[in-house]
Amino acid sequence: MAGIKEIRNRIASVASTQKITSAMKMVSAAKLRKAQQAVLQMRPYSDKLQEILQNVSNGLESNEGNPYSVVRPQNKVLIVAVASNSGLCGGFNSSIGKTVVTLAQNDYAGCNVDVFAIGKKVADSMKSKGIVPKKVFAEIFDKLTYDESTKISSELMESFASGAYDKIVVVYNKFKNAATQIITTSQYLPIEQTEASTSKKINYDYIFEPNKEYIVNELIPKSLRTQFYNVLLESFASEHGARMTAMHKATDNASELLKELKIEYNKARQAAITNELNEIVSGANALKG
Repeated sequence: MAGIKEIRNRIASVASTQKITSAMKMVSAAKLRKAQQAVLQMRPYSDKLQEILQNVSNGLESNEGNPYSVVRPQNKVLIVAVASNSGLCGGFNSSIGKTVVTLAQNDYAGCNVDVFAIGKKVADSMKSKGIVPKKVFAEIFDKLTYDESTKISSELMESFASGAYDKIVVVYNKFKNAATQIITTSQYLPIEQTEASTSKKINYDYIFEPNKEYIVNELIPKSLRTQFYNVLLESFASEHGARMTAMHKATDNASELLKELKIEYNKARQAAITNELNEIVSGANALKG
């Protein structure tokens, strides 16, 4: 059995850790409420805009100036891994890293694959598995805004339109609730056709106002930028949900460990007191003898 002083030090250490994890849990809960609200407000708009984007893209011919729907042979693929800059959120970062490695080694094994990492932790996770990201965007989560996300999405769109990449895929955690995040792999470019248009070959007959050129030059890029911003919001809310859950579990584990340590401490004290009494009795008996 460990000594009383050692157990007392462990109790103090665990109690200090419990205070930290409890405080981090409350901070993450506050940030989660704000991030969750942003996701729930953006998601319907983003989903509807993406639906319109697909339908409009289907209604345009590839030779009508829409560079974002061009389907090319998959020789050069870009995987965008979205995670976070901080740890202490369970498997939030490592799961994204594992998914990217699986995609690169299996789904796109015969392709020239590059990886952009949004978040330092996922970059570190992939480096440990032998994949070095071509670019790392770490500052975006310091101040997540539409304007900041546009800088990245515009670079992705330009890379595809110029032919630098034939396909761009985004891997991120989609927010479901505080305890559940869904790892999602989404094709960003080229714009995917709707299932109906693929299976039933529906011919869309749209009236374009003011004209098709405006739709191509304004609506489609805006939709793609909004779609990417929504991905970042989903991941940001998922991060705080994962961290809040992880800190909640850590706090509970610390409470259980404290109970066990206090029981062990009481047993050690009782054993020490018993030993002292035995020594006193033995000494008294020796004096009598």
